[in-house]
Amino acid sequence: MSTTYEVLAIRYGTRPTTRAQTFLNHHVYREPDTPIDLDFFLWVARNDERTVVIDTGYTAASAVNRMPRLELADPIGTLAELGVKPEASPQVIITHAHYDHLGNLDAFPSSEVVLARAEYDFWTGPYATRPQFACTTEEVELAHLRQVAAEGRITFVERSTQVAPGVEVIPVGGHTPGQLVVRVATATGHAVLASDAAHFYEEVELDRPFTYITDLEDTYRAYELLREMTAEPGEVLVAGHDRDVMRRFPPLPGAGDQVVRIG
Repeated sequence: MSTTYEVLAIRYGTRPTTRAQTFLNHHVYREPDTPIDLDFFLWVARNDERTVVIDTGYTAASAVNRMPRLELADPIGTLAELGVKPEASPQVIITHAHYDHLGNLDAFPSSEVVLARAEYDFWTGPYATRPQFACTTEEVELAHLRQVAAEGRITFVERSTQVAPGVEVIPVGGHTPGQLVVRVATATGHAVLASDAAHFYEEVELDRPFTYITDLEDTYRAYELLREMTAEPGEVLVAGHDRDVMRRFPPLPGAGDQVVRIG
C-alpha cells in the first residue's frame, strides 16, 4: 500500500485587502499599512490507491455578501477536471468550519469527513452565533455538518492522528478551537498543509497573528509547531491563503495556472 502522495494546491479565488485588515492589531508593529492579496485554496493528496480532499472551498452563494473578490475557478468543477469525483467518496478532511473551508461539503454525500472534535463542539455550541464568530460561517453549512454527524460519517479527532496511510492531522487550535494542520508524506519529504493555522508565511516567519483568532496563545504555539515541523530539508510549509504558494511550487502540467504540485 502506497504511503506517499502527490499533493496539489488549488487556488480558486482571491481578494485584495491590506495588512491592517489582515493582521491582528497591526498598529503595534509600527509599520505603514500596505496592500496584500488574500488567496483562497483547497488541497488534494492522491496516489494510485487513494484520494484525500482537504477542505472544500466556499460556495458562490456564501461569497455574495462578503468582501469583493475575484472568482478564479469553481472548486468542485476544478476537482472534477483533476479527476477527483465526489461520487467516488474520497475521504474529506475539514481543517475548520469557516465558510471558505466548509462550503461545498454537500457535494460529497457519501464521503468520510475528518474533523476535530473541538471544532464540531464549538460550532454546534452556544457561542457560535455570537457575531464575532458567526461572521466567518454559514448557518446552512453548519446545519449540514450536523446532518453529516447524524449520519455517522464524521471521524472526530482529538489529538495527532493518522487518518490514512501517510496522512496525519494535528489539532492546533488558535484560529478556531479545532483548527487542523495536515501533514502528508510525499516522495521528497512531507507537505505540511497549515490551512489557517498560518494564512500567510509571514505569520510564521514574523510571529504575526491573523486578525481572526479564538485563542492567541494557541496561535503562537501553532507557529512554533509549524517551524519545528518544517525545520528539516524536505519538510515544506504550505500556507493557507498566501499568493506565494503559487511561486514556491511548480504548476501541475496540463492543469492551467491555478494548480501547483507539492511533492
